[in-house]
Amino acid sequence: MSLALTAPAVLLLLPLALLPLMYPIQRAQGYPSLAVATSDPLSLAMDVGLRVLGALVIACLLLGTAGLQLKGQTVERVGEGAHIVMLIDRSRSMDDTFAGKPPGEGEASKSAAARHLLREFVQKRPHDRFGVAAFSTMPMHVLPLTDHKDAVLAAVDAITRPGLAYTNVGLGLAMALSMHEADPTAASRAILLVSDGAAVIDRRVQDKLRAAFAKRPVNLYWLYLRTEGSPGIFDEPGPDVPDTPYALPERHLNKFFQSLKIPYRAFEAENPQAVADAIAEIDKLERNPIRYEERIPATDLSWLAYAAAAVGLALLLLAKLAEVTLVGRGQAEAVASAKPAATRVRSGQQLKEAA
Repeated sequence: MSLALTAPAVLLLLPLALLPLMYPIQRAQGYPSLAVATSDPLSLAMDVGLRVLGALVIACLLLGTAGLQLKGQTVERVGEGAHIVMLIDRSRSMDDTFAGKPPGEGEASKSAAARHLLREFVQKRPHDRFGVAAFSTMPMHVLPLTDHKDAVLAAVDAITRPGLAYTNVGLGLAMALSMHEADPTAASRAILLVSDGAAVIDRRVQDKLRAAFAKRPVNLYWLYLRTEGSPGIFDEPGPDVPDTPYALPERHLNKFFQSLKIPYRAFEAENPQAVADAIAEIDKLERNPIRYEERIPATDLSWLAYAAAAVGLALLLLAKLAEVTLVGRGQAEAVASAKPAATRVRSGQQLKEAA
C-alpha cells in the first residue's frame, strides 16, 4: 500500500498541530493553594490526552486538505484468454447482405451481423486484450492491443460505417502482425480475419508474411462471410473454371494460410447463425492460461481524514461541554455553602443595632 498527496504543499502548515501541545486545551482555573491537594493521575492523563487529540485533529484536517489518497498500482493476474487482433474487411461488399444485395427492411448487412457478434465475443472475454485493424484498398490501424473494453467496442461499432473500394488482405495481415510485434508479453496470440472475399496477394507480400509468421507464430482464424452463390473456400473448381488465384482468390488464400505452418482454422458462414457458431468455436479454442496486468486506479482517502477529524472535534466538544458543566456546579455549591455564614453575620449586626 502506497500513500500519496495531491497537494503536498499543504503539509507546510503541519507545525500548527503543535499548538495544542504548547497551549492548554482546558480553561485555566484559580485556586488559593494546592499544598493540600493530592496527586491526580486521571486528570493529568485527561489533560495530555486532550492535547494530543487536538494535535491529531489539526493533522487530519491538513491531510484531508492535501488530498490524501492511495496510489494507483498495477497488479498481475492470471486468467484465461489471449491477445487477439481483429482484422476486419471494410470493402464495399461488406455493406451488402449475405444474399449479395443492399439490406432492406428487417435485413442486416454482413458488417452489421459481424459487429453484433464481435461485440458479444469481446464482452464475454474479460481477460483478453484486443486490437482492431481494418483493410480495404489500404490497411487502417484502428486500435492497438488494449484491455479497455469500451474502446474496443467503439472500434468494433465503427465497422458498420460505409465501406471503401477493394480488398487488400495481404497488407491488412502485415499490419495485424506488426501490432503483435509491438506487444512484448508472452501471451497467446491470435488474428481473427473477418472478410467476405479475398484478392490475389503479391508474391513479395507472401514472402514477407511467411517470414513474419515464422518469426512469431500466431494463431490465425479466418471467418469467411460467404455471399450466396459465390465460390466457397473449400470447394473444388469445376471443369470449366481454372484453378488459379485470379479465378478463385478465396480458395487460394485458404491454401496460402495452410502453407504457413501455423495453427490455422477457416470458418465459412453463409448467414448470421453460422457466424455466431464460428465465433463460439473460436471462443472455445482461445482459452489458454494468460498472465495479465490489471491497473487499479488511485483511491481517494481524504474523506477518511475528514471523518477522523470530525470524530476528534466531537470528543473535544464533549470535553469542553463537560468542563463548563462541572465549573458551574462548583460555583453553585460554593455560593450555597457561603449563604448561612452571611446570614449569621447579618443577624449579629442587627442585634447590635437593636441594643
